[in-house]
Amino acid sequence: MTLPRVAIVTGANKGIGFGIVRNLCKQFDGIVYLTARDVERGKKAVEELNELGLKPEFHQLDIDNTQSITNFAEFIKTTHGGIDVLVNNAAIAYGYNAPEPFGEQAEVTMRVNFFAMIDVCNALFPLLRPHARVVNMSSALGFLQRVPGEHLRKKLGDPNLTVDELTSLIKEFISEAKAGTHTKAGWINSAYAMSKVAVSALTRIQHREFLEDPREDIVINHVHPGYVDTDLTNHNGPLTIEQGADAPTYAALLPAGTTSPKGDYIWSTREIVDWVNGPTPSSF
Repeated sequence: MTLPRVAIVTGANKGIGFGIVRNLCKQFDGIVYLTARDVERGKKAVEELNELGLKPEFHQLDIDNTQSITNFAEFIKTTHGGIDVLVNNAAIAYGYNAPEPFGEQAEVTMRVNFFAMIDVCNALFPLLRPHARVVNMSSALGFLQRVPGEHLRKKLGDPNLTVDELTSLIKEFISEAKAGTHTKAGWINSAYAMSKVAVSALTRIQHREFLEDPREDIVINHVHPGYVDTDLTNHNGPLTIEQGADAPTYAALLPAGTTSPKGDYIWSTREIVDWVNGPTPSSF
């Protein structure tokens, strides 16, 4: 008996995540899980897709809650035995005029966008089947050249960077942010942007690890979806959700045996960008 293939999108009750689920329901041959922190909002999103004739499944997943992650991983393992597509989309961003001190913004944003994503990966990566596809959602703001400090760019772009070393760097950023010395130290003056630099750096590490993994043909990429009209951008982005969901969906459905893109930084146009040096096709 062949088990059905399984795709999972985190943070998918609205915005780009919702668009990716919609695309996968149309293009992926298997079961698609729309996950969300809030059960009511998640189920409402599923109902919207049901009205379009699409049939995603829903499961609660709060990536900022380790018990929620554990429960979800156990459910997937028990119910399906494995995962074929994982899109790490869930993220937060403070508004431009947020009243919270920058140190608090840095700590909370990193906790959700970086450390919680690592927790999700640690729980779900063991369930990835051969030929699985993983997409980590990055951003144009996560392009390495946006980090002002050359010494920091060198460390973050090191092809041999480890998770422990990256974690130490991010903790250093949080510490500097709390002290109000982060810009002087060469960090970006944006918690969200710095979190996406961290996600991209992490993806490169995970790519190296998958190359050594005994499971065949697991491919991971980090994707800039474009500047999209969503709540996260305060609806300032010029792109539609459909446009923003295109490149992530493309990366999620790369065929078996793909050699490129593989471990790459993919722009919203599906172009591969050198994350360390650029150039990028556009600013956003």
